[in-house]
Amino acid sequence: MVSAQEALDRLRAGNQRFAAGIGAGRSIGAAPAELADGQEPFAIVLGCSDSRVPAEIVFDQGLGDLFVIRVAGNIVAPSQIGSVEFAVTSFATQLVVVLGHSNCGAVLTTVEQLQAPTDTRSRNLRSIVNLIRPSVEQCIRSGTHEHQDALVERAVRANIHASVRHLRRDSEILQEFISENRLRIIGAEYSLDTGRVEFLDDAGSDTG
Repeated sequence: MVSAQEALDRLRAGNQRFAAGIGAGRSIGAAPAELADGQEPFAIVLGCSDSRVPAEIVFDQGLGDLFVIRVAGNIVAPSQIGSVEFAVTSFATQLVVVLGHSNCGAVLTTVEQLQAPTDTRSRNLRSIVNLIRPSVEQCIRSGTHEHQDALVERAVRANIHASVRHLRRDSEILQEFISENRLRIIGAEYSLDTGRVEFLDDAGSDTG
């Protein structure tokens, strides 16, 4: 069994390889047939659906290494919580990373919607905006005169922390694993400019 700290170290090292251009690239690692009878992912990644942030690539991992859940804006709704619960209980995976990224389109859309409301979006898109909205509203209230880019940057980080909180608080199963020191849930932000992932500690401050 891979501990949460070892899993985090693997992700950190893999991203360093990727960002430096010395990773395995698109190597699949294990042969597909080797995993046909089961999987043992060492980390769970709940990330954004953005095509520029595929978790397996940015962390330089292969088949069977990561249990990846992707949704626009790395939001947390019941289906995402259930997916994390499934992985934790089925595979005893001890680390969950909520992976957001710079210039997130879902966050930007939410900012724009709050600044200039429109009814043209579908109810399904509004459901995503509504989950991101509280984080953006808080950033808008606390930074009234800041530049749009700075607002989006802060909102991206706030949305990551909000998703981490939702996972910790909205699942009795995950709460139990956390209380027994069998699960750690943290946030991380990927930079589209540098390819580097910045991991965020449990208190919401940066750890590098």
